[in-house]
Amino acid sequence: MNKSVGKATLEIVQGDITALAVDAIVNAANEYLEHGGGVAAAISRKGGPTIQQESTALISTRGPLQTGEAVITGGGKLPARFVIHTVGPVWSEHKPSEADRLLCKAVHSSLMLAEEKQLKAVAFPAISTGIYGFPIELAAPLLLKESADHLGRQSGLERVVFCLYDAASYRVFDSALASL
Repeated sequence: MNKSVGKATLEIVQGDITALAVDAIVNAANEYLEHGGGVAAAISRKGGPTIQQESTALISTRGPLQTGEAVITGGGKLPARFVIHTVGPVWSEHKPSEADRLLCKAVHSSLMLAEEKQLKAVAFPAISTGIYGFPIELAAPLLLKESADHLGRQSGLERVVFCLYDAASYRVFDSALASL
């Protein structure tokens, strides 16, 4: 499903984020950028060791990321030229309103990095909805609204895609996008 927002398109697709031909994919990362599980592991496997090497170098230089922050590395062997790594909130560690704010901050930080790099197309996973426990029914509208709000401003982005791994997640995002 697609939705036009200004001159840009907000999309949802079901599939493998590592296979998308976009300028950057977003990695739902941990604060140390250790790509051992979930989306991060899939990105690291398909992109090759360069992504982890660049991530390790970033952390050794700047220290761990805070929740809501984002950094960028090359995409290694991925179709995407870049990987934007952002740390979403762990649901159980925050009050709901704070978790919402931090999730939106993760999207905002990622989109601002994309703008700085003058990227045109970025793909996100359902940040924080896996092992971080953020209920997908609550996360989907927040992720989509934050993206739509960004695209509605003076954005150079042409396309923001949410790539959902399974049909159930896709249905939740489809419903949330239809309600925007």
